[in-house]
Amino acid sequence: MFRGMTAILALTLAILCSQPAGAQAQSVEAFYRGKTVTVFIGYGVGGSDDLWGRLIARYMGRYMPGQPLVVAQNMPGAGSLVAANQIYNVAPKDGTVIGVINRGLPFEALLGGGGVQFDPRKFNWLGSPDRDVIVAYVRTDAPLRDVTELRTKELIVAATGSGADSQTYPQVLAQLFGWKLRIVQGYPGSRDMNLAVERNEAHGTFISYDTAAREPTFTDGTRRLLLQGVMTPDERMKDVPSLAGLAQSEAEQRAVDFFLLRAGMGRPFVVAPSVPAERLTALREAFAAALRDPELIEETKKLRLNIAYVAPDSLKALVEKGYEADAQTLERVHKAMR
Repeated sequence: MFRGMTAILALTLAILCSQPAGAQAQSVEAFYRGKTVTVFIGYGVGGSDDLWGRLIARYMGRYMPGQPLVVAQNMPGAGSLVAANQIYNVAPKDGTVIGVINRGLPFEALLGGGGVQFDPRKFNWLGSPDRDVIVAYVRTDAPLRDVTELRTKELIVAATGSGADSQTYPQVLAQLFGWKLRIVQGYPGSRDMNLAVERNEAHGTFISYDTAAREPTFTDGTRRLLLQGVMTPDERMKDVPSLAGLAQSEAEQRAVDFFLLRAGMGRPFVVAPSVPAERLTALREAFAAALRDPELIEETKKLRLNIAYVAPDSLKALVEKGYEADAQTLERVHKAMR
């Protein structure tokens, strides 16, 4: 009898091992069929993160095995830190939850950011749909005309929270270059920040160029771009000053280079650690396929969004590069961010 059971087990294992790759794909299809996949957007309604999260959610299900329903849900708080912590620690780790988080959050953990409850090196990256540029978007009646005047004149800027570009960019630049930037934080998202500027609660805000370009104030003469947060000027705004040439020492340049790693992260979509490998592959392939969908491409044109796909391996490499920074550079940036 024992020999008979052994033979049956051996035969079963042989059958399983000889199954083609399609059988494994079928198991992914079986898992997702009838399921709902939730895309948690770490910001309020109206900004580029929100638009991208909802756009990807509408198209991604077409390319998923089993064609699950994919829905978007806003989870604003602390510059998407709430969403990142939720995905890493609380949400199911079975491939049914995706997050859209701030590009700077992976480096918050490295810099000892408050409230960070995750290791960014363990996140699974799906990719990013773009590489948008952060700009200083200010009222035309702001009390300065040129970025160099920030050393002597104060600019009040609206922000969301710790780790978000709207707070991190002005905070770091103020510390590294001695600029007089006063930050008013606590706004849920870009729409609220723009309303604060409209009400003259602030002179401006640091937001993505795509978000700024969608605002009516972008063309009605009431706003202007003061600065773009990159070293090499974006082709769309060659006349707007960049961060190139502002560093006054090699150590300062290393700090700026480290800080700008976040710019390469684009708008990262993540899933939790421990998601089964075959489901992670399916999610990544569906994400990339959605960005090639002709209907999605047409929608991005109407929404003034620019597709610039960033692959998962590229996101992972940027995070790993951040962890290679020397202690002096980390300390300089850490001080600038606190």
